[in-house]
Amino acid sequence: MTDIPGAVRPDRRAELAAGLTQVRARIADACAAAGRDRGEVTLIAVTKTYPAGDVVALTGLGVTDVGENRDQEAAPKAAEAAAAGAAPRWHFIGQLQRNKARSVVRYADVVQSVDSVRLAVALDAAAAAVRDRPLDVLVQVSIDGDAARGGALPGVGDPDRGLDPVAEAVAGSAGLRLAGLMAVAPLGWEPERAFARLAEVAERFRARHPGATVLSAGMSGDLESAIGYGATHVRVGSALLGMRPTLR
Repeated sequence: MTDIPGAVRPDRRAELAAGLTQVRARIADACAAAGRDRGEVTLIAVTKTYPAGDVVALTGLGVTDVGENRDQEAAPKAAEAAAAGAAPRWHFIGQLQRNKARSVVRYADVVQSVDSVRLAVALDAAAAAVRDRPLDVLVQVSIDGDAARGGALPGVGDPDRGLDPVAEAVAGSAGLRLAGLMAVAPLGWEPERAFARLAEVAERFRARHPGATVLSAGMSGDLESAIGYGATHVRVGSALLGMRPTLR
């Protein structure tokens, strides 16, 4: 990271404020259309590829939750933001290798992408070793059942990748707390179809795990549909921060 935490140009802060105003309005309108209370939906600002200064600026504008998807970027960014006085709730939302578990549990408040029993076991061991309270976990669910795309598989008895075995592994872990589900609309699927399917899975899931009420779904292009089908958290990047710099 090359930025100085907290040193945000006035024009950049104005860009972020304008983006935030627009996204908040979209969320409010979607909640109104769905007959839901605006307070039911949390905005997660996805800041991957953006500097710690943007995180500091966003928290200063009232953003409480920030998402990252690569540990090698997120760990130093979280440290820089903290040094500048920013303390958002950090969500790890990307695919996570088990050997990164010990690093991620040091800064993340939530891991949204647990999709195997083996990963749940690794996170549990890491969390128990370095944290003084359980780590919130969302089980990432596959909407289309394509195991290659990531996500636990609903209705499948696979002992490592099935949704029920993964959820049970998290729920039975001392170092983890089962908070709910996360999903991404599959490529080629209309958002309405994807999130309607997710809502069915989530309803059955909550019947078995009534305390796991979080449903993280919807991004910049489809957050309205996700909210219509019950999303409690939406993960917004480009609509809030602008087009991403190219990853190097």
